Amino acid sequence: MTRVLSVASECAPLVKTGGLADVVGALPIAMAAFGDELRTLIPGYPGVLEKVSQGEVVAEFTDLFGGPARVEAVQAAGLELLILVAPHLFERAGGLYNDAMGQDWPDNPERFAALSFAAAQIAADGLGDWHPDVVHGHDWQAGLVPEYLAALGCAVPFILTVHNVAFHGNAPGDRIAALRLDPGRFHADHYEFWGQISALKAGLMGAAQITTVSQTYAEELMTPHFGMGMDGVLRHRRRDLHGIVNGIDIDVWNPATDAEITPYTTLKGKAANKKALRAEFGLGPAKGPLCVLVSRLTDQKGIDLLLHALPALLDRAGQVAVLGSGDPALEVALLERAADDPNLAVKIGYDEALSHRMMAGGDCILVPSRFEPCGLTQLYGLRYGTLPLVALTGGLADTVINASPAALAAKVATGIQFSPITAEALANAFTRLCDLYAEHKVWTAMVRNAMKAPVGWDTSAARYHALYEATAQK
Repeated sequence: MTRVLSVASECAPLVKTGGLADVVGALPIAMAAFGDELRTLIPGYPGVLEKVSQGEVVAEFTDLFGGPARVEAVQAAGLELLILVAPHLFERAGGLYNDAMGQDWPDNPERFAALSFAAAQIAADGLGDWHPDVVHGHDWQAGLVPEYLAALGCAVPFILTVHNVAFHGNAPGDRIAALRLDPGRFHADHYEFWGQISALKAGLMGAAQITTVSQTYAEELMTPHFGMGMDGVLRHRRRDLHGIVNGIDIDVWNPATDAEITPYTTLKGKAANKKALRAEFGLGPAKGPLCVLVSRLTDQKGIDLLLHALPALLDRAGQVAVLGSGDPALEVALLERAADDPNLAVKIGYDEALSHRMMAGGDCILVPSRFEPCGLTQLYGLRYGTLPLVALTGGLADTVINASPAALAAKVATGIQFSPITAEALANAFTRLCDLYAEHKVWTAMVRNAMKAPVGWDTSAARYHALYEATAQK
């Protein structure tokens, strides 16, 4: 058994902006099957404090980057949680990372330095008779943990998981004292990054081991195109870099028991859900595939490519139902296109229950991302027999078996991949999709393959267990 202090800025089902929260919430439950004990430290945002009862105070700080704070131990959603209650840092209106205008909170460096500082203190002092063997941090928000561990003289090893390398958590170099960092470590071997303080760089350099969320993404990260400026650091740490694909909660995402849908176990059983989804989106009958897209509406997610490639699908009697929000210009473009085409329907916003109904009712889930560290959407699609059409990148490359002639002949295909990641290649993929959909036996075989694909945590949890054990013993 390994005792692990997990440190993250969000954790489903309590607080979520993306897939990071799903992983942080699912990992403790998955690891319990291997005897590992995870306690998860997260900020006390208003939405979190509303959902949990007041817990036992297990740590206190008279001045944590500008005000008093405490850590409360609570149990919620089957998780052992440690809530960092710091009203001056986290109890405010707006988003987790941005204000109501969408701008980064100016004190984000202090807010998440506080999270890292509290984690290091817990690692050094323990919580009663509970002492972590490993600290497992997620993304830049936990990146300063090894700096504070070093300052405390604490030898508990640190593992960093990179969910998205695009966000570095940078701060000006003149905030070293404000962030309680050792100025003697402001150099390339620690947290200095082009004259700035970088929380992500600190985590990458200070971690005993680094993981990311798919093997392909691990390889991509070491290239200038995908490394977002950190490719040199990651090449330097390549021996300690591991790609471990994410899993999903197969109890929550289970078409046989999902309370949001008409339950089913076969392709035939999807028909009622497809009919209901069309009605919900105002779509009529059509001969082509009903595609669904549940996504942030950004260029990173390939939404601009989708807009250009849509005719290749719609002209073949295909349909698209979209749920998401993001770039205002892309939202408007989708809504305007939907107003002109009865086979495209768009709902702006996010609705967890509706996303379940879309997975159940769709024939195909679209994930045309320019980069995707792992992606969970395609895994939900596989689970529900909603075949993924994905860009050949990151975790999308690792989890979807392309319907190539060889894969179709071997009867193992589970979806469609396209490359290069351009509008033209996506349009060609739509043509392939419509051709496959028209071949009922081939399509049915692919759906069956998809629904049998291993999308849970078993394999990945076994790899994390081995990594925790090996790291704790070093």
